Amino acid sequence: MKNINAKTVMALCLSLTLMGTSVWAQTTEPQTASSSSSSSSSSSEASSSSASSSASSSASATAAPAEAVAKLNPVDPVPEGKGQIVFFRPSRFVGAAVSFSVREGDTGIGKLTNGTYFVHVAEPGTHEYNISFETRDTLRLEVEAGETYYVIQSIAMGVIGARPNLTPSTEEAFQEKKLKVTKAKATDRK
Repeated sequence: MKNINAKTVMALCLSLTLMGTSVWAQTTEPQTASSSSSSSSSSSEASSSSASSSASSSASATAAPAEAVAKLNPVDPVPEGKGQIVFFRPSRFVGAAVSFSVREGDTGIGKLTNGTYFVHVAEPGTHEYNISFETRDTLRLEVEAGETYYVIQSIAMGVIGARPNLTPSTEEAFQEKKLKVTKAKATDRK
């Protein structure tokens, strides 16, 4: 299970973006991170407040303003007093014929087919979203009022079928390619 808050999501996305650039090597602030293991997908992720603040301050000089992101995929403003999560799945050849329901607990909130997205409005607080086929992947997200979060759904190959994953992402990754709003109906877990 992944435990993510807004600062950690930003630090992770920024760290991945900057890892191959000279800006990452030139930063003078110490970079520290601790790993936590995911109980459902055996992945690990960096999360510490010092990594978050270091990554945020080193990115301020190099990050493009938010309004510079091309808006290929429209997303409505966040409703008053709520947060929203944009779940998206880029179009890929591998697993193109398979679709996956995203659930909060056992309740389906949206279904992702190849090259689609949906927006889920949520109350502020901790939420757990899951997706499954051959295995189950769970993402814990701390939702804050007025914030929009981006979660990418990817597919890894399993022994029998596909292994879907939910991973925090960025608006830039979401806006890279034109996606369609999903029309598929989510199913509840029985």
